[in-house]
Amino acid sequence: MKQVIDFYFDFGSPNAYLVHKVLPNLAQANNASVRYHPILLGGVFKATNNQSPMAAFANVKHKLAYQAIEIKRFVEHHKLTFHMNPFFPVVTLGIMRGAVFAQGKPWETTYRDAIFEAMWVHGQKMDDPSVIQEVLNEAGLPTQEFLEATQDPDVKNTLVTATTSAVDRGVFGSPFMFVDDEPFFGKNALQDIEIYMK
Repeated sequence: MKQVIDFYFDFGSPNAYLVHKVLPNLAQANNASVRYHPILLGGVFKATNNQSPMAAFANVKHKLAYQAIEIKRFVEHHKLTFHMNPFFPVVTLGIMRGAVFAQGKPWETTYRDAIFEAMWVHGQKMDDPSVIQEVLNEAGLPTQEFLEATQDPDVKNTLVTATTSAVDRGVFGSPFMFVDDEPFFGKNALQDIEIYMK
C-alpha cells in the first residue's frame, strides 16, 4: 500500500517552502504521496507556547547567522531558487484561508505553487490584498472566488479547526510531517523520512 506523508504547512515559513520544493520528489522516489494540511502557524505557536526562530533565537549569538548558512547549503544542494522575503514576517491569514478554499479543487497545486513562489522566489508582500490579487490573476486562478472565500465563515472555521487538530496531533511548528503516526519536524528531517520509509 502506498504510504502517505502528511505535510503541515504555513506559507509564511521559509523552511516550509523548501520542504514543499523537495518533498514531492522524495515521496515519488519512495512510492509515497504527499497530503498537504494548511495551518495557521501563529495559532500553533500560541497553542504550544512556541515562537518563531527569529524571536526565539534573537539574542543567541551566531544562531540566526548559522540558520542563514544552513538554508544556503540546503538551497544549493537541492538546486533551488530562494530569496528571503523582504517583508518577513508576513501575516498569512488571508493566503492560508485561500489554501483551505483550494483544497480538493483542480487548481489546488497551482495555488500552492503560486503563493509559495510569490513569497520565497519573488519576495512579494503577500498580506497586501492587491498583491495577492495580482498573483492570483497571473496564475490564472479564480481571483474573485478566492477573495470572497477568505471572508467565508466556513473557510475561517475550517482553518481554525485544522490548526487545532494539528496541535492535538503533536504539531508545534512548520514544516511538520507525519508518516503513519511518526512525527518529523523541519527540513533536515527529510533524510529521516527517507530512512523511515525504507
